[in-house]
Amino acid sequence: MIPDLLAASRSADSMYVEWKRLHRSGMRRAQEDLFPLFERTRHFRVYCSTVVPGLVQTPEYATALLATISDFQGTPDDSAEAAQARVERSRVIREGRHRFAILVEEDVLYRNHGGPDVMAGQLGYLLSVMALPSVSLGVIPRGTPRRMWTIEAFHLFDEHRVQIELLTAKVTITQPSEVQTYAKAFGRLTKMAVHGAEARQRIVAALDSVG
Repeated sequence: MIPDLLAASRSADSMYVEWKRLHRSGMRRAQEDLFPLFERTRHFRVYCSTVVPGLVQTPEYATALLATISDFQGTPDDSAEAAQARVERSRVIREGRHRFAILVEEDVLYRNHGGPDVMAGQLGYLLSVMALPSVSLGVIPRGTPRRMWTIEAFHLFDEHRVQIELLTAKVTITQPSEVQTYAKAFGRLTKMAVHGAEARQRIVAALDSVG
């Protein structure tokens, strides 16, 4: 109880931040601000139910997605620069002593951001990322019996922090008990996912459907 209260007190000002506030001068700065967190994190656990996770986005996919977000929010459109910063931030996936467990719902593979060429490049990149020894990429198949309901996208940074992406805001959690709740959810989602050759087959099937 006391660790939760201390964590809540320390993070009160930054727990809930509206995207419009973060992006009031564009999105590039928000991407760059996460560089130190990404560099010091050793174990990343990422679940996305709507889009390909930022850690494994291509520049083209990221640009298309961020442009859509900027248009919806009515904030300055620096999507190309923000996408470049996101890709630069994601270099940790190939550098240093980091481990990555990434889960996506299968429908994510079929949601078109940027058109057929962009989606083909993005799905091809997922196939290449799967070969990295530091990466575990799981796909939760359509129609699989649910051990955990579909929830909002979240990132677990080691055992200390969770970032949750809502439509209107970014929520940061550092309370130990809540972090553990998200770790529990990630564990259940992992048990529903397929990995390895079966995950690759599902990505290839999505790639074959691009046209």
